[in-house]
Amino acid sequence: FLADACAGMGSQYFTNTSLSLLPLGPQPPISNSEGDLLFLLDSSGSVSYYEFSRVKEFMWDLVQPFTFGPKDVQTSIIHISTTPTMEFPFDRYLSSGTLQQAIRDTRQLMGDTNTGKALSYAKEKLFSDEAGARPDVPKVLVWVTDGFSTDDISEPMQLLKDMGVTVFIVSTGRGNYLELSAAASQPPEKHLHFVDVDDLPIITEELRDAILDVIQANRLHAVDITSSSFRLIWPKLLSEETSYYTLEYAPTDDLARKRTKQVSGAHTSLVLSNLAPETTYEVALIPESNVHYFPPQTTRVTTLAEEISPVQVLISESGPHSFHVSWAPTLDSVSGYQILYGPLPGNSVKLLEVDGTRNSTVVENLAPNTTYLVTVTAIYKSGQEKSLSAKACTQEEGSKVRHLRFEDMGSNTLKASWDAADGKVLGYRVRCRRQTGPSSVISVSPQVHSVLLTDLASGTANKVCVKPVYKNQPGKRLCRMARVQPATDAQGYKHRQRA
Repeated sequence: FLADACAGMGSQYFTNTSLSLLPLGPQPPISNSEGDLLFLLDSSGSVSYYEFSRVKEFMWDLVQPFTFGPKDVQTSIIHISTTPTMEFPFDRYLSSGTLQQAIRDTRQLMGDTNTGKALSYAKEKLFSDEAGARPDVPKVLVWVTDGFSTDDISEPMQLLKDMGVTVFIVSTGRGNYLELSAAASQPPEKHLHFVDVDDLPIITEELRDAILDVIQANRLHAVDITSSSFRLIWPKLLSEETSYYTLEYAPTDDLARKRTKQVSGAHTSLVLSNLAPETTYEVALIPESNVHYFPPQTTRVTTLAEEISPVQVLISESGPHSFHVSWAPTLDSVSGYQILYGPLPGNSVKLLEVDGTRNSTVVENLAPNTTYLVTVTAIYKSGQEKSLSAKACTQEEGSKVRHLRFEDMGSNTLKASWDAADGKVLGYRVRCRRQTGPSSVISVSPQVHSVLLTDLASGTANKVCVKPVYKNQPGKRLCRMARVQPATDAQGYKHRQRA
């Protein structure tokens, strides 16, 4: 689409869906990660309603990319309160939508902060079929706390870690560092975070990656996914020189196109390239050993949508005779860009050509106070072309200041303020024509955008004009009436635009 008007538009992005340009989609879900993830949620009275709400948002942001199911990630919540309570078992919500709603519906219980009791309860549920937990999958505990507990946590926490649970702690208060670092899994710099409740989003990605390291440690999985490639990583299973891995992969909708690669037993990763965009691949890792049998590992990976350029166009730094055009993204597959521009309405068009490594240019020698149609076309090395259009407006010549306003400073004094005029301003001239008393003129530097107007009589209307000063062109003044309240009235002012 295009903007209907340029007035006051400033710097904006535009997209043009009529040219079949697809927006950059969200990151693909994180699949092929198997584990039971338990949140230990401080639901006691020591946590405010606001803090509790922010922690719930953080929990959802943390798990949102995961794929949920009996062969993927399962999640549960246990409340820390006077008595520990399970919000829902691991196997109840196995889709993003239902889990998100369940987290939203979680209500604070209040009560005491009996964290030790909650940890003992968590140990029981993390290994309970009744709670939907699964044997032989990684167990992760994420404890979000304000740093306060009314009972001892050291013994139940150690029991959890002894049973193979990886413990992450997020402290939103002033918890004791030594106590919490001993409670978290080692090393603490990877498993313990101190952060204000309003800054929880800062650690979301780092904490999610650390959780993934745990639940993907013993599984074949993909990283560095692009539109045409991904890297496969697997645990070290083979050590002998005579052993090797066979990798088989094919699109799920065309398994007959299966391809095979072999690598030595010393490898634990391999990049698969020349893949189709937006395609799901079935991948199997088959360890080949004459000594031990290792079952094949499988995973499913979806490549990203093919990147296109441009998907954003930005018009900025507009003056009477020029404006700045920039676009994103810049891709290695683009050899160059063409910028077509012409006034609206009209048929005259000019062309600028820009190297494919650049993402911006300045369009010059334009008419003032004119609307232009700007089209940025990416020329791909393959010969393909993609275009995106936007409207741009040049400023009026001799531009005037904007938004002249007044503030009552008391003692018959007003403060006049304005927004900067466009172009290379040498300064501003402020004239005040008083209803009673002499007129005055004040000149200020271009960096100054306010002055004090003194000795204004109570109950008078005074005409104030601000004019920018240029080197080679006249500036246009902006005038407003500023009224000073009578002395008996409440402090304040009124102003109206000149007719």
